[in-house]
Amino acid sequence: MPTLRETILQALLAALQTMPAATALREEVLPERLPAGGLVILRDGDPGTPEVTLSPLQYHYEHRAEIEVIVQGKTSGTRANTFDTLLQAIGTALASDRTLGGLCDWVEAQAPQPVDMPVEGAAALKAAIFPVILTYSTADPLG
Repeated sequence: MPTLRETILQALLAALQTMPAATALREEVLPERLPAGGLVILRDGDPGTPEVTLSPLQYHYEHRAEIEVIVQGKTSGTRANTFDTLLQAIGTALASDRTLGGLCDWVEAQAPQPVDMPVEGAAALKAAIFPVILTYSTADPLG
């Protein structure tokens, strides 16, 4: 049986995979070709140091997972529109269930800082990495 942390990350990936246009992966390397609708890669991130309560023993985490968003397009306008559409879809996916089916107390994305990256011999990329804070409690510090 997976730990609560793993179950939460799987639920977050499942929420991201509901986006119709983009491809959502977990802990993958950037492929040579990007899907037309963009690519979303969930990184497990850092659970951080929990706050602890003793009665009953509980570890309260603000786990900082990361989402990488990468789109490709021939013009800056195309990249900007695809990127914005993808961010809206991520926001909608997260807002549709802020507790991931009751696994978390709250799920909240932070603002991305996008960058444009030229690619020699191909259309440029627009990308961002931004944190998603997963707030949850567990009785086991390993899960």
